[in-house]
Amino acid sequence: MASNNIINVNLFGEEIGRIGLNEHEKRSSFQYNPTFLERTDLRNIFPETGIIKRTPHVQLFSQFDNDTFKGIPPQFADSLPDMFGSIIFKAWLENKAEHNITVLEQLAYVANRGMGAITYSPSIKLPKNATIDLDDIIGVIKEVMDLKKSKEEKILDSKSLINIFKIGTSAGGARPKILISENKKTKKVIPGDLEYSDDYNHYLVKLAIDEHVKYPREIVEYCYYLISKELGINMMSSKLIDDKHFATMRYDRQNGEKQHVLTATGITGWDYTDPMNSSYENLFKLGSFLKISHAQTEELFKRMVFNVIYNNTDDHMKNHSFIYNKENDNWSLAPAYDVTYALNPLLNFKNTNRALSINGKRNNITLSDILKIADDFTIKNPEGVTKAILAKKAKLLSLFKEYDVSNKVAESIDETIINLV
Repeated sequence: MASNNIINVNLFGEEIGRIGLNEHEKRSSFQYNPTFLERTDLRNIFPETGIIKRTPHVQLFSQFDNDTFKGIPPQFADSLPDMFGSIIFKAWLENKAEHNITVLEQLAYVANRGMGAITYSPSIKLPKNATIDLDDIIGVIKEVMDLKKSKEEKILDSKSLINIFKIGTSAGGARPKILISENKKTKKVIPGDLEYSDDYNHYLVKLAIDEHVKYPREIVEYCYYLISKELGINMMSSKLIDDKHFATMRYDRQNGEKQHVLTATGITGWDYTDPMNSSYENLFKLGSFLKISHAQTEELFKRMVFNVIYNNTDDHMKNHSFIYNKENDNWSLAPAYDVTYALNPLLNFKNTNRALSINGKRNNITLSDILKIADDFTIKNPEGVTKAILAKKAKLLSLFKEYDVSNKVAESIDETIINLV
């Protein structure tokens, strides 16, 4: 395709506009469909953060030429495959002897298979495959990951690669994960791009296949999920598959409908890898800007304290999202996700910088730092909230024992739990 390609952007079954990209000039563009602008509803699908403006004129963007946004506005960069999905995508393209494609072509491959409700057309069709063999998927992923580390040439099975690519373009991170749908009645499992009806439960599955990690991080994440739910943190229902793979229901597929969601990075253009704007204060301010309820602001505070106490240091701006309500044309805090111990407990990590700073600090967070944010955003009983979260430490350690997490891993995590009171 040409380097100044144009692709349609659709939402809720309607074309809302078109994206263009000129790779030579490192500049992208977006123009709303004038018919869409005539609507009196759906006016807040892209919050007015100064990036995409509600105008019929062509809007140009040159400030997003980096690894996070790939040259296009953040609202659409949210749709691109994550690091793991990109690895699979690259392997599939090389299998087809296609190496250099534009970002817009990547969106054409994502088409209607991405996270959230935004879709892209004309799409580049992928073969349909209505069955999933988890063992086969894991085997091919291992081959892809091993090939990435080695120098030898190898051709992988194209059918398996395309199946993995279709279900592997999930959002966030480098861990192997797939999107699947499970029929509520028959329990048949199919790729996550084929259905979004209410006949299915739709899951993001984190696969336990990284043998070099040497500890059951999917089980650790499940234990974190269980105590988060006990604390009243809003998370989608989750489970373990085969006692080792972490599966969580997708919040972007609910009640048989696709939900329009954006990460904090996608809304604001704050690069999640750049410490400049990466702070909890900015995340709370974004919540205020989006007019989320005070109950949700207090929920965000609870998530922050949990992440600090239990050492989830990878809580960056793409690990916090907001969900759009098309009936009310407003935004709310999406359910929490990627809530887990972010370090390798078998390595000697006792302290590390947080992705999001608190009171200007990325480590050695104290109760006074927490209380400052509580004061700034009118959080009720912050010390009580903190004590209640810390009180779940014993339950976490008992869950580790119940789910056969080794004593060495449990003790290592225990040593890093931060006593804020």
